[in-house]
Amino acid sequence: MKLPVDGGQNHKRYFPFKHWKHWQEVAALLVGYDFVAACISYFLALLLRFDMNFSQIPVQYLDTCLYSILPYALCCVVVFWLLRLYGSIWRFASFVELAQICLANGITMVVQLCWTSLFFGVRMPISYYVWGALFQLAFTLSIRFSYRILTLGRRRLKKNVAQCEPIMLVGAGSAGQMILRDIHQGGGDDEDNRVVCIIDDDPNTWGRFIEGVPVAGGRDTIPANVVKYGIRKIFIAIPSASVSDKKEILDICMETGCKVKQLPSIYQIVQQNVTVGSMRDISMEDLLGRPPIRVDLNNVFRFLQGKTILVTGGGGSIGSELCRQIAGHQPGKLIIFDVYENNAYALQLELLEKYPELDLVVLIGSVRDSRKLCALFSEYRPDVVYHAAAHKHVPLMEDSPCEAVKNNAIGTYKTAYAAMLYGCERFVLISTDKAVNPTNVMGASKRLCEMIIQSFDAEIKAGRAANLPRLFTHDSAADHGLTDFADAFRQAHTEYVAVRFGNVLGSNGSVVPIFKEQIEKGGPVKVTHPDIIRYFMTIPEAVSLVLLAGTYADGGEIFVLDLGSPVKIDTLARNLIRLSGYKPDIDIKIEYTGLRPGEKLYEEMLMKEEGLRKTDNNLIFISRPIQFETERFFRQLRELMDAAYANVDGAEIRRLLMEAVSTYHPAEKPS
Repeated sequence: MKLPVDGGQNHKRYFPFKHWKHWQEVAALLVGYDFVAACISYFLALLLRFDMNFSQIPVQYLDTCLYSILPYALCCVVVFWLLRLYGSIWRFASFVELAQICLANGITMVVQLCWTSLFFGVRMPISYYVWGALFQLAFTLSIRFSYRILTLGRRRLKKNVAQCEPIMLVGAGSAGQMILRDIHQGGGDDEDNRVVCIIDDDPNTWGRFIEGVPVAGGRDTIPANVVKYGIRKIFIAIPSASVSDKKEILDICMETGCKVKQLPSIYQIVQQNVTVGSMRDISMEDLLGRPPIRVDLNNVFRFLQGKTILVTGGGGSIGSELCRQIAGHQPGKLIIFDVYENNAYALQLELLEKYPELDLVVLIGSVRDSRKLCALFSEYRPDVVYHAAAHKHVPLMEDSPCEAVKNNAIGTYKTAYAAMLYGCERFVLISTDKAVNPTNVMGASKRLCEMIIQSFDAEIKAGRAANLPRLFTHDSAADHGLTDFADAFRQAHTEYVAVRFGNVLGSNGSVVPIFKEQIEKGGPVKVTHPDIIRYFMTIPEAVSLVLLAGTYADGGEIFVLDLGSPVKIDTLARNLIRLSGYKPDIDIKIEYTGLRPGEKLYEEMLMKEEGLRKTDNNLIFISRPIQFETERFFRQLRELMDAAYANVDGAEIRRLLMEAVSTYHPAEKPS
């Protein structure tokens, strides 16, 4: 029903109404068609009743038909209009439109019966009403559904079956049927797709067909059917499946070497029309084997609203995501503090563009510079500090242990001390699972950080803030912008907490970006050991936990996230290769390089001495702090600081770390 178009003008000669839209022009044609169809239908029914012999039709029947037909046809148009049959998009006509047309023809048949019987007083033959209604239904249905049928037929004829890419569809439920229908209608970016088989775990569907496509079996038959049908793509359309089921199906599909796409989770597609465009590529997050951590952050953002928030290391992976989430929830002021100016500047541009009303301060500096920290706290008086600044690279810190102590431990101490002096309300340390029974300098330095914030919290609660040593190169109150230390110690009320989590997918220094870069170069992908395992979380999950810790805190806690089952790094590397469209060990080689200095095969989230206490979120726990003598710890920390700033050799730093951190046992260097 498409009209000839020439620059948008030629078709106007068919319609004198210049401002009509195309659908209105189509509707006008349908009105005319329905008017004629109504007239013809009942006249044909009368002819059929008398064996198609016009001369045998009685005069009273013929007169009644001819005199009533025009008003009846006009009535039909009105009924069709009231039932909105002139506003539908017939390219997408479905059962709803079919039901409306049947209803409209049923109503008009009753109108025809009443019109002839009551107004003209003539009882027409019963076959006249029945066949007239059937003819009218056939005419009105055919014109409306012919457009869709012709469109689908043209698309299917255009497809060269030999060149179509065969697709396996996993899921014969409603979502799968919508995807199948959309592909048949030519949906998606690539119209040369063809579903050749469907997989579903319901045995009742096996051996049956959906729109002509066979249901070939359950998930166990995926590899065999990939070979049988020459599958190149697999579409997974089971949004309501459990995480464990979805991961098992994903693992099977990934082993086939096919390109795999899936629908998002059910909560993302509620009230949306499921199409091929809804499909997305498989991401590493889908392969974690646990549901994503979802935290209600409304209370968190209410707590932060109107406050001055400081994020140290704000340009890093975790720090920048913290800034993004905080910026969108009306903080009084957001301060980004980072030593690396490029990341900080890029984040500044991003946040100001997205939140032009945001009161944003970006400062370049190091947490090792106590004068800079004191100037910052003195001027801006932050209410909440998220301390994300740290050296995190394990092998590099093994080679530079003094820097790990200076930046991680002493930098944390200086920042925590400044927070106490200037009346900060809450201090949240971002820690790591490598702080648990550490075997490397980086992990030991982060355990020192946890002990520092526990010591600060204990001393302040005990009213002994004055006992906290000033581990600075300057020591006077004036150097800190204060008239007197005594008032600051007396009014100290900062609550200190730590958040401990595992490896963060996609963060700076994590294995995923390194593996992706190696894959882009054609390999090999370098894995340290075939049995090495790690706990993983996403950046949004990590940030949610950090933010939540800031509101759950009573002071002195270490928050721990239940990360489910650990992931083998070897499996992670192989899945990344498959996600990139290659075959492990065939297209991209995997090379085992051996454990790096200070690295262990597995990480832990909890030391055996620590217990767990539940929070309102059943995936977030609070560990019971290990007790230690704070005075002795502060003496050891001062020794470590003096040794680090004297740049002593690594063996001496490790010896001092072992004295301060009883759970630190350096790993033997690989031969």
